[in-house]
Amino acid sequence: MALLSTEGWLFLLRWIHFLAGITWIGILYYFNFVQTPFFAETEPAVRGGAVQKLVPRALWWFRWGAMFTFFSGWLILLHRMGQFGGPREFFTTSYGWAIFLGGALGSFMWANVWFVIWPKQKIVIANAIDTAGGKPANPAAAPAGARAGLASRANVVFSIPMLFYMGAASHLPDLAETFTRNRKIAMGLVSAAIILLIEANALWGTPGQGAVKPLATVKGTLWAGFILSAVFYVLFEIIL
Repeated sequence: MALLSTEGWLFLLRWIHFLAGITWIGILYYFNFVQTPFFAETEPAVRGGAVQKLVPRALWWFRWGAMFTFFSGWLILLHRMGQFGGPREFFTTSYGWAIFLGGALGSFMWANVWFVIWPKQKIVIANAIDTAGGKPANPAAAPAGARAGLASRANVVFSIPMLFYMGAASHLPDLAETFTRNRKIAMGLVSAAIILLIEANALWGTPGQGAVKPLATVKGTLWAGFILSAVFYVLFEIIL
């Protein structure tokens, strides 16, 4: 049977990666493009009920979609490195650089889900349940919700170049051509600096102010993602 071959198992791993990734990114976009604007316009009672009943269900699929996407993606990446002969050979190809950039962005998104968004949202959910039961509001709930929202917007920004470079790995084979040691180091350092700056902005920036301000709107968040995709593309053209 074809599925019992090595290529068959790799296909099944990719299939899991696609299914989990679609689930994860679909709910990410639902949170940012549908739920957040709705919550901003609806009455507190309706919003509170949704936080208690709807949000926990969506977050379950959200975080486990992220988990399965993350682990299946890295298994595929490690397998592909082996097929190329190892990391050194892998990073002498346009495919290797593009897929690794996409995987790195996805890994930061996964970390935001599990270590920022989910812990902060648990505070928000617990507060909604407590206040519905007549208990005093938790003053930490609003800041927690704001931080979770900012990390979620950062994930939208990351997701746009992530999807671009996941596709570019196979469909833009001439994305990069020169792979000297110094150029590879420069590409790695510059890309890492950009990603870390955006992540730091999500973790410690003040919502609605400074560099975080563009993420206050869906339009601004989308533009930030497209600009980030273009910045990485220019880096590929200039450095590699």
